Amino acid sequence: MSTQTGEVLALNTQWLQTFERYLSTEKQLSAYTVRNYLYELNRGSALLPESVHLLNVSREHWQQVLAKLHRQGLSPRSLSLCLSAVKQWGEFLLREGVIELNPAKGLSAPKQAKPLPKNIDIDAITHLLDIEGTDPLSLRDKAMMELFYSSGLRLAELAALNISSVQYDVKEMRVLGKGNKERIVPVGRLAIDALQAWLNCRKQIPCEDNALFVTEKGKRLSHRSIQARMAKWGQEQALSVRVHPHKLRHSFATHMLEASADLRAVQELLGHANLATTQIYTSLDFQHLANVYDNAHPRAKKPQDK
Repeated sequence: MSTQTGEVLALNTQWLQTFERYLSTEKQLSAYTVRNYLYELNRGSALLPESVHLLNVSREHWQQVLAKLHRQGLSPRSLSLCLSAVKQWGEFLLREGVIELNPAKGLSAPKQAKPLPKNIDIDAITHLLDIEGTDPLSLRDKAMMELFYSSGLRLAELAALNISSVQYDVKEMRVLGKGNKERIVPVGRLAIDALQAWLNCRKQIPCEDNALFVTEKGKRLSHRSIQARMAKWGQEQALSVRVHPHKLRHSFATHMLEASADLRAVQELLGHANLATTQIYTSLDFQHLANVYDNAHPRAKKPQDK
């Protein structure tokens, strides 16, 4: 190893350690994300010329790195993650005053396919929610799953609910969605019944705060615990698919859109900022779309019998 190469490696290591602290403390990213970004940055830097250190990588260098990784067979998802790490690195160097322009700005990775989770059909959901247990955990879990399917909530939205979030008299609920945007969503009759049954049990549990869903010790239920409980019920009710919050949200959106064909209404219920997200998310089958078209378009309607 030449002296120049050794100096480059030492400089890279020093700055990467500072970058790691920046991601953890300033950006407050999870340890998992920080580890992934550092891994991708190291993988990319290994493909740079030996004389180039991470403080003076040009746009052309990063383009060449992405092209090499693409030729090595990296998936679009992995390339996108690598590019995100590189862009974060550029923003960090800008903040430190090392560079004046982020060389990765404007670079793009190959488009990723967006596989959609398969929704659960109505009969299977009815079977899933047919929980006869009257113990506190069964009542709580049933109320959670009823609420996921009734209102199309995200996992974080349900976990953050408080008792005061639900207006039982008008069957509505205030939800804090992405970007701290609040929206009001309707709550179905069966979900209201399940919630009230759970609240009768919850009154007997000493709780730390106003959380709607709590553990047996009175602590707000975590995301991981909610996911684990839903997976457990999917197995216990012998469903052929793995049950998780996103799948119930997707099922809610699909069933609502199939029944109403009102894309705007479903967009509002889901809390999507862009209609395009709702179109991708719900993914109606073509036959349903064809039927809607045949019944609605003036030039497609069948002539009425006189």
